[in-house]
Amino acid sequence: MERIEKKQKMKKMKKTTEKPLSQFQILRNSLSDEEDGLLESFFKELKSHIFLSRNERASFYKDFENALCFYSSHSVTLTESLRRLDPENLGGFYARPPVLWFALDDAAKIYPLSMKHGQMAVFRLSAYIDGPVVPEILQIALDFTIKRFPSFATTVKKGFFWHYLDTCKRHFLIEDESPIPCRPFPIGRSGSQSFRVIHFENRISVEFFHVLTDGNGGLVFLKTLIGEYFRLLGVSFSPSDDVLDVNGQPSESEFSNEFHKTCDDKGASGFFNKSAVQLGGKLSSARPCRIVQFRLDSDRLCEKAKSYGVTVTSYVLALMFLANKSAGDELRGISSIQVPVNMRRYYPSKTVRNFAMYCGIRIPLEEINELSEVCNMVSRQLSEKSSKLMMDRMMSETGHLVQMLRFVPLSIKAPVAKVIYGFAGDNVFSNTLSNLGLVSLPYELQKHVISMDFVLGTALNNRASCALVTCSGIATLSISKMTYDPSFEEKLYSLLLDEGFCVEAAGSEEA
Repeated sequence: MERIEKKQKMKKMKKTTEKPLSQFQILRNSLSDEEDGLLESFFKELKSHIFLSRNERASFYKDFENALCFYSSHSVTLTESLRRLDPENLGGFYARPPVLWFALDDAAKIYPLSMKHGQMAVFRLSAYIDGPVVPEILQIALDFTIKRFPSFATTVKKGFFWHYLDTCKRHFLIEDESPIPCRPFPIGRSGSQSFRVIHFENRISVEFFHVLTDGNGGLVFLKTLIGEYFRLLGVSFSPSDDVLDVNGQPSESEFSNEFHKTCDDKGASGFFNKSAVQLGGKLSSARPCRIVQFRLDSDRLCEKAKSYGVTVTSYVLALMFLANKSAGDELRGISSIQVPVNMRRYYPSKTVRNFAMYCGIRIPLEEINELSEVCNMVSRQLSEKSSKLMMDRMMSETGHLVQMLRFVPLSIKAPVAKVIYGFAGDNVFSNTLSNLGLVSLPYELQKHVISMDFVLGTALNNRASCALVTCSGIATLSISKMTYDPSFEEKLYSLLLDEGFCVEAAGSEEA
């Protein structure tokens, strides 16, 4: 009798110490034998598409289990769920060994060389959608999307003469958003990645180390990722030139170095200039220490620019010049704003890598007075300095520099590049404006995207970096701060109000 009671007691204790069933186990227990057979076949096929370590493979399985649980909780049938999650969407990307490598494009070569004091050229692109982000679905969207961008699924490595991108076959994980955007990537670690997909509430963001791509190439990735996310949620749409079919075959033209397209023009480009006046305020150790955003009606912005006879970029630059003058103590000197120029406007290209140059708009402080006058000065300079002729000269000069340095060992190039970038590059500008323009999406996706924003990581010395993007009727101007001094953004906000804008202002907490 005592023995029986002891067994029953041990059995009871065993039951209390057993782990509770996971959501996926509960789901599986609720399936019919036929449905369970379908699920078994599904995971067998999934296994055949993933040739990674045991831990990474288990992590992939967890992705699909979480997605299936989400679908079940939202009354999506198992048959439809398995159709959306078809392992064929992984292709052979995770089943084949990493063999590709990519030489850096001409613009990218400077970025790993010029890293200094934990600073790195990083930018963020974000889309705000019409509902909370579903992490389980976003993760699968990334699993399916990354294979379409082989030059992004890479890790930065050192060669003898240059850095290069080496294919990295791994499980790329989405992340929760951190308080500080555009954090440096730990590229010194083995297998480290140079992009991250992050989410917060209704915001999907991708951050890129500039070595991978520019803003336009990054937009193609973000839009393709969003398209796959909504496809997994049951939205049908047709892929386009910049919302790619994730199961399409990548072409060599998509990750080519397009800087060789220019003619060999050796005229003066304005590549080097004298130092510009810097905005005031003590530099913060946290970079950026704050992000400030102004959201404007895009139609109103276009109308206002047109009333001055200039483009939106010229109009915003003019406002920035006036704000620059109020944000420093200098009475004389040159205020200079760097403006990236998308070379795809002159050379049609499908590349998703870097293909942009820049020009510098420079105005003496004493000439920055009336907005209309500044608009005219900016417009004239921008038209001339961003012309195909001037950009060809700058591309040619960049190519010559790369050729001159090609046989100089990396150990010698790197410290020299840091000096040139910090003293000749960063100091010749007061700040930056990068305008990605109007972002369009297929109608089926556009109705789910409320707006977008574009955030630049900070430079070494410039106190404020500005970025503008327009989507769904909203133009969002983002300011990345390197100082707690609010003079620049306060003056810019005041100017916008004076110009009759209804400004929706937002900002991150101070770091």
